[in-house]
Amino acid sequence: MWKLLKIELYKIFSRPRTFISFGAVALLVGIIQFGLKLDGNTYIDFMLRDVSVSLDIEGKVLNGYLICYIILQLLLVHVPLLITIISGDLISGEANMGTLRLLLTKPVSRTEVILAKFGAATIYTLILLVWMAILALFLSLVIFGNGDMLNLKAEYIVQLKSTDVFWRYLAAFGFAAIAMVTVAAIGFFLSIFAENSIGPIVTTMSIIIAFTILSTLDIPVFNVIKPFLFTTHMIGWKGFFDVKVTTDNVAIIGSVQNLDRILIAAGVLILHIIGLLIASIAVFKRKDILS
Repeated sequence: MWKLLKIELYKIFSRPRTFISFGAVALLVGIIQFGLKLDGNTYIDFMLRDVSVSLDIEGKVLNGYLICYIILQLLLVHVPLLITIISGDLISGEANMGTLRLLLTKPVSRTEVILAKFGAATIYTLILLVWMAILALFLSLVIFGNGDMLNLKAEYIVQLKSTDVFWRYLAAFGFAAIAMVTVAAIGFFLSIFAENSIGPIVTTMSIIIAFTILSTLDIPVFNVIKPFLFTTHMIGWKGFFDVKVTTDNVAIIGSVQNLDRILIAAGVLILHIIGLLIASIAVFKRKDILS
């Protein structure tokens, strides 16, 4: 099994297109950081326009922690495309090249093949997120410095002490990893049915777009299915940046306001991953390999 996993990882990282994702993340993060470095104060003034009249905000608002939050909000909706490019190609790509049938002549079970390929897709996804964390969080801290973080909500502002932020990003990236592996599982499952990677990639992105629309539309008829859609729970990482407060409206350091909702969201995503992996094994074991 370990040998199969190493082979699949070698296949992924030996392709030049794999590194397009890493380059795209670096480029997008760099553009956001460059823009905020040049004119970030204007952006902050715009964001605080409704509260600056009633609140006197002092200190450095635009710091590395806030920059990372802005980057995550902007990029985590696009990262699924980069993940799908790889996960949607793992089975269909080999079928297209005619190597899938040759692979199955080896003394390994189809279940092992699926587990190895899915494991490789998961590792690729995690490495991509680590790369994003290095650029979005650590590089932002180097460029913009440290400090308390202001989280601008629709109806209020959350101030997080600088000593109470870093662990929240670790938790947020951990949650994002679960969400992105869910996307990888969808693309991987669909790749079993195709002999060309374009189909699974386009279908996966179409599903994400459609489900995102259903998750965000405030229409009563859709409220019944919203809890079952993975897109409803993918933004659960934001919950780590909301804290409980005392009766005097003082933030409780180390607290998370709706931790139960975050755990439920993570559980729903994990159930999607497990279900899709089981379905992938079941379908692949019964699939006629003709290429």
